Amino acid sequence: MPLNTVIFDIDGVLIDSEPFWEEAGKETLVQYGIELNDDQFSATTGLRSKEWIEWWFDYFNVDRRLAKEAGSELVLRGIKKIKDHAVIMPGVDYIFKFFIERNFKIGLATSSPVSLIDVVIEKLQIGKYIKAFSSAEELPQSKPHPQVYLNCAEKLNVSPLDCLCFEDSYNGMIAAKAARMKCVVIPSPRQRHHEYWSAANFKINSFHDFDEKLLEKLK
Repeated sequence: MPLNTVIFDIDGVLIDSEPFWEEAGKETLVQYGIELNDDQFSATTGLRSKEWIEWWFDYFNVDRRLAKEAGSELVLRGIKKIKDHAVIMPGVDYIFKFFIERNFKIGLATSSPVSLIDVVIEKLQIGKYIKAFSSAEELPQSKPHPQVYLNCAEKLNVSPLDCLCFEDSYNGMIAAKAARMKCVVIPSPRQRHHEYWSAANFKINSFHDFDEKLLEKLK
């Protein structure tokens, strides 16, 4: 079945926001006596802020009743940092042009709140190209559960089998594959060595590595 739709994750895929979420997360946790190393942070990439806070509060035995306030603070910190400092990932202009020229529908599916989607759409000036977006912010479960991708496909009025997704996290990759979509991953350099990326259809270093030949192989 030919693909006709592309769905992008946002954080670490369209915009280099992960360092700022990491800063915001670590700054928030340190107020509760928690310090994370890089491997610990990477292990929970792709979770919603609420789940991320709860995960580390449970791990370090911090009172969960404090998690709601901490999660709200993390989101406010992160979005401000992203709005003020984050840069567009390499090849975003190229990949949008690539799919627009081939008449693909374009959507966004993210674990991040809708407020971040609004910031990124404005920062990247892509509003006229986005036909639908889906946030897992209020869903019962986030990535690696596939619901956020299935919701986006439904809003785009396409079958999940028509969709190609771009992801940068393990949880996101599993969500896309569980939705029965094709998935191309663009891991960060410090995560690129992991063997689990073999579950994706392809692993590339940047959008510039994606071309007509790879698209044909996905059909």
